[in-house]
Amino acid sequence: MKIAIIGANGKAGNQILEEAYERGHDVTAIVRQKDKITNPNVRILEKDLFDLTAEDLVNQDVVVDAFNAQMNHEELHQTSLKHLRAILKRKKVRLLIVGGAGSLYVDKDETLRLMDTEDFPAPFLATARNMGEAFDELQTDKDVNWTYMSPSAFFNPDGEKTGNYILGENQLLVDEKGQSEVSYANFAVAMLDEVEKENYKQARFTVRNK
Repeated sequence: MKIAIIGANGKAGNQILEEAYERGHDVTAIVRQKDKITNPNVRILEKDLFDLTAEDLVNQDVVVDAFNAQMNHEELHQTSLKHLRAILKRKKVRLLIVGGAGSLYVDKDETLRLMDTEDFPAPFLATARNMGEAFDELQTDKDVNWTYMSPSAFFNPDGEKTGNYILGENQLLVDEKGQSEVSYANFAVAMLDEVEKENYKQARFTVRNK
């Protein structure tokens, strides 16, 4: 399967790249600086996300959006996804998005999102709000073959890869101790499983460590 990963040099993007490569997929890293990709066995497209065209992506089976906006530019989470939706409109290419946990609900009635709780960390609020608004718009899009994947509340870059995880949909997943955590490595495993199984079309799902 041909898989292109936008932001393949980031923490999540690189884990997804390596997982896809290990599974034998034909991987293309889409980055602004090609020298940041250390795996010599993947293709590289050196291009800014906002300069991507439909022609750059139409030969892919899957495009993974692992773009991460820098601080004080959080609105790019909205504009970047709008751009990708525009160029993939009515295309067969699947778009899988590395989303945020802030838009997950913390109650069974799904009336309160994590980012609206009193204890949500202030430094991450702008990112959560912009990612949440981008997701809200995405849900109305019937012309793009999208899947949105939210991590747990603690997205652990240093966590181990066990391959064991639990899936959910719109509600934040917590363990018996009330903790919500997924490692980047297990997130990548779950994403590639979704790439291969296609269980969540035009839907959101979430994952936590088992």
